[in-house]
Amino acid sequence: MSVSTTKPTTGPTTNWRRPQVTQGWLGRLLDSKPFLIVACLTPALGLLTVFLTYPLGLGIWLAFTDTQIGRTGVFIGLENFESLWYDRVFWGAVFYTVFYTAVATILKFGLGLWLALLLNENLPFKSLLRAIILLPWIVPTVLSAIAFWWIFDAQFSIISYVLVDKLGLLDHYIDFLGTPWAARWSLVAVNVWRGIPFVAISLLAGLQTISPSLYEAALLDGASSWQRFRRITAPLLMPILAVVLTFSVLFTFTDFQLVYAITRGGPINSTHLMATLAFQRGIPGGHLGEGAAIAVSMIPFLVVATLFSYFALARRKWQQGEDNE
Repeated sequence: MSVSTTKPTTGPTTNWRRPQVTQGWLGRLLDSKPFLIVACLTPALGLLTVFLTYPLGLGIWLAFTDTQIGRTGVFIGLENFESLWYDRVFWGAVFYTVFYTAVATILKFGLGLWLALLLNENLPFKSLLRAIILLPWIVPTVLSAIAFWWIFDAQFSIISYVLVDKLGLLDHYIDFLGTPWAARWSLVAVNVWRGIPFVAISLLAGLQTISPSLYEAALLDGASSWQRFRRITAPLLMPILAVVLTFSVLFTFTDFQLVYAITRGGPINSTHLMATLAFQRGIPGGHLGEGAAIAVSMIPFLVVATLFSYFALARRKWQQGEDNE
């Protein structure tokens, strides 16, 4: 008995294709990456132009006028800058601004790096310690200034009380804010106290990106702690070091609130920063043109500090063979 099988017949095959959708010019524009970048950045750039470029341009213009509060000035060229050239108070402010920025930045970086390395270790209550270290940074500047105003008071200073009445190390109270150099160092100490948390937490974030396997390999090779820091930690931390250094210099150089709240530039104009002197001449003094000239004089210092940090970072990348773009 034979069984015959019938081969199924198949109909004609058709190739299905997705229908082509023709986009209009608006659709193509919205799909364009350059257009989206420009569209997203335009609002931010517009705000920056309004709130940064306009005040900067107005300040530069005022620096070349004799504008006073309540009186529209006229263009006088470089007369404001010529008067500043022979102004001892201005040059004293320039000196203390550079001194204040340099000393405070060095101390903040030294202590901040030490704290970052310490917090990077396996310590008990590490999260709590990080939160406590952040307190000086998050406390409002004016509150910090009021607290240190009391700490540095000539009659009620807690530091003098401990040194004189408790420990007997001194026979008189220290007038922290009454003499020029004592006031200068006191302000540096307050700025360091406030700035250490920013440096420490920023560097700690950079330390946590370094692979522990690098330290383990170096330890197996017999590298000391200093060699591990020099050969591993410092090179890999250099990019964030440059960024933090730039911000620290800018914050310290333009530190107005802390200095003005504690000393207002005294005693005898010895603690004036360029920022506080510009405010004093421009607002309480009423000479907006002269105050603007002092503020404009700060720009070259800020540009030099920024370029120094940038080229230091670029040089380090070049040494490591990285792309600098």
